[in-house]
Amino acid sequence: MVCDLPDFSTEQCALDLGACCVVGVDEVGRGPLAGPVTAAAVRLDPHCLPEGLRDSKRLTTAARNRLYELILSQAQTGIGHASPAEIDAFNILQATYLAMRRAIAALPCQPDHLLIDGNRLPPDLPCPAVAVVKGDGKVMSIAAASIIAKVTRDRIMADLDRQYPGYGWAENAGYPTKRHKNAIAELGLTPEHRRSFAPIRKILCL
Repeated sequence: MVCDLPDFSTEQCALDLGACCVVGVDEVGRGPLAGPVTAAAVRLDPHCLPEGLRDSKRLTTAARNRLYELILSQAQTGIGHASPAEIDAFNILQATYLAMRRAIAALPCQPDHLLIDGNRLPPDLPCPAVAVVKGDGKVMSIAAASIIAKVTRDRIMADLDRQYPGYGWAENAGYPTKRHKNAIAELGLTPEHRRSFAPIRKILCL
């Protein structure tokens, strides 16, 4: 069975209604025990749409990296992060919203219509916005944002893996794999661990 690809119809509808700068937003990294949550905002050029866009989770690493470079060359992008310390201070939902707002603010253009993956909208957005459930599989600009966010965060985690060897972050991106949990037990916590997350709190309380 062939999966449907996201298309540009949602963005085109907004453009037809008078919007000038339509931007898709997505995030990655809500579930890991370590590292930042990362968001990306992407404005695609209707006359130069990258081929092969789809939800980043449905792509191989090689395909994601190829599309990452293609999106950067053909679209306007912004990237934002919230650190583990901010996740602990604000909770993961509010930190995700913070990363999204930072990604939007990092765009070279001022958006006038946002398409945000999920079923809830961050507060304090700079313009009207629509939440799109499973938007990374339906809306091209959200799919593009999912790719930018995923590749960006994966590269951050690979760099952190070199700084803190033994946790396997280059492979597990900080998710609670068996290797990661065993490394925490053997090596302890790092400044990149999210101390507010239940598995980490449990370790701290032992």
